[in-house]
Parts: sequence; C-alpha cells; structure tokens
Amino acid sequence: MSLISPNETINISLSVKDRHVSAEWYGSMLGFKTIYHADDAGWSELQTNTVGVTIGLGEHTKPAPGNCVPVFGIADLDAARQKLEHAKVRFDGETDVVEGMVKTATFYDPDGNALMLAEDLTDAS
Repeated sequence: MSLISPNETINISLSVKDRHVSAEWYGSMLGFKTIYHADDAGWSELQTNTVGVTIGLGEHTKPAPGNCVPVFGIADLDAARQKLEHAKVRFDGETDVVEGMVKTATFYDPDGNALMLAEDLTDAS
C-alpha cells in the first residue's frame, strides 16, 4: 500500500526573509502564481507550473537557505538559463550534461535557496 496516492499534491517549503518579495520573484522569473499570503502565519503559497505542486514560503528573520532543492523539468534548459541569467539570476557553475540522459543547472533565489532546472535528453520517440 502506498502512503501517498497519485492524486495527492506536493508542497515544497522554503525559508525566506520576505515572502512578498520572494513571491514576486518566483512569479516574474518562473511564472508561478501566488495562491495566497497568510500574513498572520508568516506563510505564502504559490502554484508552480506543474499541476499539484506548490511552493510554500515561510518567513524567517534568518532563513536556512539550501535546505531543499526542487527540480523543475523544462523543455529547453539553455533558453531558460539564458533568460534567467539576463535577469541577473545567479547560477552555480556551468550546465551539467549527462549525454543521452539529462541536462541540469542549479540556480539560486534571492534568499540563497538552491533550485534546479532539468531537461530530459532521453529519446522518448
């Protein structure tokens, strides 16, 4: 028996200094939509571009960056990276390529949380 059914959702929680600023960043850089801000709770939630996957932003005066690395599948990593770099998003080195398998690039949000883009290079045809 599986603990999590295929119909469940996933929320990836990240620590940030300012939820509203981070929500704007995730919206403008990655196209995520703010679902709500729970100001009394210090919590915001964003809908990613993947059905059933949300990002939760917990506000802390001293966030703990890098405690989770969400990986987002993307069709054209090079184009996405170029767009993010043009917007001054910081990447962790060069794009890694495992020929015939995957291409990945790690980048950082304004609070230093690591995020990764991954392009599937397997021949799905």
